[in-house]
Amino acid sequence: MGKTLIIAEKPSVAADIASAIGGFPHGRHDVYENDRYLISSAIGHLVELCRPGEMDEKHKGWSLEHLPILPSSFRLRPINQTKQRLDLLLRLLRRADVERLINACDAGREGELIFRYLIDYANVQKPIDRLWLQSMTPEAIRQALIHLRPQAEMEPLAQAALCRSESDWLIGINGTRALTALHSRPGGFALTPVGRVQTPTLAVVVKRDREIQDFRPRNYWEVHGTFQASSGSYTGRWFDPAIGAGKRPEAPEERPERIWEEAKARAIREKCFGKSGPVSEERKVLLQAPPAFFDLTSLQREANGRFGFSAKRTLQISQALYETHKALTYPRTDSRHLPEDYQPTVRTVIEKLVSLWNGAARAILENGWIRPNKRIFDNAKVSDHFAIIPTGTLPGGLDPAERRIYDLVCKRFLAAFYPSARFEAVSRITTIEHEQFRTEGKILRDPGWLAVYGREAAAEAGGEGEANLAPLPDGATARAEAVEVVGLSTKPPPHFTEATLLSAMENAGKLVEEEQLREAMAKKGLGTPATRAAIIEGLVQEEYLHRQARELLATPKAFALFDLLQAAGIPVLSSPEMTGDWEWKLQQIERGSFTRPRFMEEISRLTHQIVDDARRFGSADAYAKPMDVKSPVDGSPLVETLYDYRSASGFRINKFLAGRLLTREEVSALVQQGEIGPLSGFRSRSGQPFSARLKLGPEGKITFVFPESGSEGESRQIVNEESLGSCPVDGGAVYETATAYACEHALKETPSCSFRIGKQILSREISREEIAQLLRERKTGLLPGFLSRKTKRRFSAFLELKEGGKIGFAFEKRTPASPSAKGASRRPPKGTGKTSAKATKGLGKQSSSRGRKKKN
Repeated sequence: MGKTLIIAEKPSVAADIASAIGGFPHGRHDVYENDRYLISSAIGHLVELCRPGEMDEKHKGWSLEHLPILPSSFRLRPINQTKQRLDLLLRLLRRADVERLINACDAGREGELIFRYLIDYANVQKPIDRLWLQSMTPEAIRQALIHLRPQAEMEPLAQAALCRSESDWLIGINGTRALTALHSRPGGFALTPVGRVQTPTLAVVVKRDREIQDFRPRNYWEVHGTFQASSGSYTGRWFDPAIGAGKRPEAPEERPERIWEEAKARAIREKCFGKSGPVSEERKVLLQAPPAFFDLTSLQREANGRFGFSAKRTLQISQALYETHKALTYPRTDSRHLPEDYQPTVRTVIEKLVSLWNGAARAILENGWIRPNKRIFDNAKVSDHFAIIPTGTLPGGLDPAERRIYDLVCKRFLAAFYPSARFEAVSRITTIEHEQFRTEGKILRDPGWLAVYGREAAAEAGGEGEANLAPLPDGATARAEAVEVVGLSTKPPPHFTEATLLSAMENAGKLVEEEQLREAMAKKGLGTPATRAAIIEGLVQEEYLHRQARELLATPKAFALFDLLQAAGIPVLSSPEMTGDWEWKLQQIERGSFTRPRFMEEISRLTHQIVDDARRFGSADAYAKPMDVKSPVDGSPLVETLYDYRSASGFRINKFLAGRLLTREEVSALVQQGEIGPLSGFRSRSGQPFSARLKLGPEGKITFVFPESGSEGESRQIVNEESLGSCPVDGGAVYETATAYACEHALKETPSCSFRIGKQILSREISREEIAQLLRERKTGLLPGFLSRKTKRRFSAFLELKEGGKIGFAFEKRTPASPSAKGASRRPPKGTGKTSAKATKGLGKQSSSRGRKKKN
């Protein structure tokens, strides 16, 4: 009797299948055999597409003249690291007694590709069935073996897998060789890797980081009032009702509460202080539905935001919970729903979870909350896989990271069956002298699903704005007991974290500007849930992205790549919308509604376009923009190239210094003045941000000049003659210097005062307006963007003056009257210091290497 060979993707899965079937002696050399079955496994990919030079000798060179490379067919080669396992499987596949094959690789596009490439390389012709596993419990494996899927049914998935692999090869090989040829200079080789998905993903980060670099803060003011009514005291913020109501066009930074002239803000204060006016309010009930189950991308986002786990780390943990512990269902999914016939299974799982989550699980069972609900059970929103949920197998021996992810999935799973949380929302408008102040509150009335997450989560969710606003009778009035003008400034967009980059990748179609196309692409993204973590890791390994705490920052290499793409006229390589469109078409191929030949024809046309554009451009050195400044060495004119600012005589300034782009304007000022700064945004080799002045030497060398490195005269030199206020120590005028804000008596050759505040505190630049407010009111508004030295996390705090002119941090506190205020009662981040002296030690000091200069 012939045998059936089952090939899994990993040894652990092969062992699980053997255990579920039963009747196998101990596996030898990762092979399980009995009278009916042979079971073994791959170790991920065992073969890969050949490199160009292995297909044709003429493709060994990297010159543009040999491009594009468009093989009529692709050949496969063994991967050296897994050659031994490949040889084992080849022997099993070619055994005479093996009459039938079962593909038990992971249930998805990549698992299908691993198996198909293995069979193609082995060149065997035997009947094949597909084992489609959603869960690794023994019963799930046995049921999947009973309901094997025929090979023909999997053909669309295999076609999509082949398209993905071959298109990545064509774009990656041709794009990388074309751009490397442009980037490399005589006598050098500058490898410039690009990819069908990784380069558009990088484009998203580069665009954001350019916005941050180009951002110029704009000062604005808010007017905050404290009002006394018959029911008690409350606060409100002035707003312009014309903004947001369509009554006038809005600028990008326009907000109803922002006032762009300080004089206007102070006029409103004077107009309203001590006056009374009518109050109106609206109360309504808000329902907040439970969040959907996790798919892989949403789980990776949540784990990054809560625990700082990278997308790759979260995938590794959830894969272990699926394979090793059998505690979760298949994690590489893009669905957040369950099949409509899954209700009995869900009940069984929740019954088993009672021992771990007694109150939450038992409430679901006792209240009969497991019932038909399209928000949970919807066949139309389940593709090859359903959402990530617990299997009901209670795991033991989890490490702390595994426990965190498992608990995250369990809580989300249980919460989905609970009723909505119910809030009371209050919007109160106080009108004083025709000026309007808005007060908003959100009070939790019934926690609903929030009960699964405990009191802390319920409190956070229920405290937006001012909570517990006592109702006011019709016709009520209030008096403005206090009115405060708060000076603020606009902030740049935040850097991407892995959580926010995953969201951007998932929603790449929404980045399209044309409304009609954006709507058509609403469900298209960059990559798939199974590949996004690897894409991000690849960008980090290629040194296009740099991790700074939880932030992902584009490196100079990334900026240089996009300058080259723009200069060469190849923006298509960085187009998120086009790549999202391809990913969508791959999904259509999986569903049988798009064809492999059509997709590969589009990829072939694009490959020709990339090479033709690169060939027309010719050389990166041909890109040069004249500048209105001359070399300080010989007076020859400077030009801007893709890499530097240079003259024909050899004078040269790198475009990037310590991870920061030097703009044309900064280089012009540096050449003309010999020294500029201080400039922020530099990063040390360890990734720490710093600020410094730049000094141009006699031979064109640039040195960093840190605050302590300058002469005493430089550190005392006033750069703005307008006083910021009075010194809290001796009453002298406070002025701005190149590195600090200091009392005039601290700037004398023989200082009689020590008051000095560095321009940068915990990696955050402190503006003139913020210092002026600190001196005037002894406390600033809430300032975001400080970086904890210990945790490397950003936090917000007030700066306040202490005795003797010392400066310290103050944090938002939850008041007894507002127990549910969102974000309240936050502890100071570790590493910021608990006392004013500790918190501000070394203000304005950018480096522990005092008095040194760092050469470019």
